[in-house]
Amino acid sequence: MSDNPFAAVLADESAVREVIGSPMDLAAKKAIPKLDKYCRELIRRSPFLTIGTANANGKADVSPRGDQPGFVLILDDNTIFLPERPGNNRVDTLVNITENPNVGLLFLVPGYDETLRVNGRATVVKDEALLERCAVNGKVPKIGVMVAVEEAYLHCAKAFRRSKLWDPASRQDRSEMPSLGKIILDQTAEANKPPADDEVKVVDEYIEDNYRNELY
Repeated sequence: MSDNPFAAVLADESAVREVIGSPMDLAAKKAIPKLDKYCRELIRRSPFLTIGTANANGKADVSPRGDQPGFVLILDDNTIFLPERPGNNRVDTLVNITENPNVGLLFLVPGYDETLRVNGRATVVKDEALLERCAVNGKVPKIGVMVAVEEAYLHCAKAFRRSKLWDPASRQDRSEMPSLGKIILDQTAEANKPPADDEVKVVDEYIEDNYRNELY
């Protein structure tokens, strides 16, 4: 008897293909081995991306990166550079890259339903000349991620059409959930010891101060 609780697990590509079918010819061919003029333009327009990494054991992570459009430097058709802005110092993405260079990036452009997917191999670098080019308000990032592009392609709009992500009518009221500080304190509290209101206030004020003063 199987230990898997699911009724039918599709364990390999052939099993998946039997259900889903094969991609149409254009979808199979659309991946290109470098950045063309369209990829470059989308990267220049993008203020936000997600980067997927995995450690040496294959444990995966996806992290957001955001700044003003053009924050990702295009060095040539097969090389891009991402500045590492101040964060919470967990550096999950950077540590993963030191163990496993394979990365996947998804570039978003506000108002565009299509996205750009870029796959390649990354390295964590400290190149002063490149970092200087990424300075904002006189603040130079300490480190960055170099990506050697191996594959790039446009992803269709279906996910965005379904989700209505850019539709103002889809915006939700943030006040319907607790603050970030309250959520984290609840998640990390000892059993049956909810955080006090004054403790939540202190953490929320710290988070807002960090947003104001530590974006760069």
